[in-house]
Amino acid sequence: MDFRARWTLSLSAMILLGVLVGCGGGGTSSSGDGGGVGGGNSLPAKILSWAAPTSYTDSTPMNPLADLDGFEIYVNESGSFAATDTPMAVVRAVDPVAQTLTTSFNLANLGSYLSRGITYRVSMRAVALTGLKSDFSPPASFSF
Repeated sequence: MDFRARWTLSLSAMILLGVLVGCGGGGTSSSGDGGGVGGGNSLPAKILSWAAPTSYTDSTPMNPLADLDGFEIYVNESGSFAATDTPMAVVRAVDPVAQTLTTSFNLANLGSYLSRGITYRVSMRAVALTGLKSDFSPPASFSF
């Protein structure tokens, strides 16, 4: 089986562990960062966590530290994602300082694109150093 076929990882292997609600009661940031619609209101932390894939769909082992370039994060209201969509965020697969896998992202960092009171869907794709991309993960819901 060729590499391209093996790379079509199902992101069920990279299961979204969920959107976890962080601490905070809707207060404002001391840094004055205004996230979302509504002036200077900060959005509370919403941590998206995942496990990096460790094998291809054909069960061939992979080393995520050596084989992955990053993770693309997609957010919309419909939960329908296509290969032509532009990711809202791209994070490195490996932290360049600690040399550890990246396994979370604070969705509040997208505050200038998101609003309070709307239910959003988030999905991810793993991207290999070769540029090949996995399938989209099953969408998870969140709101601020």
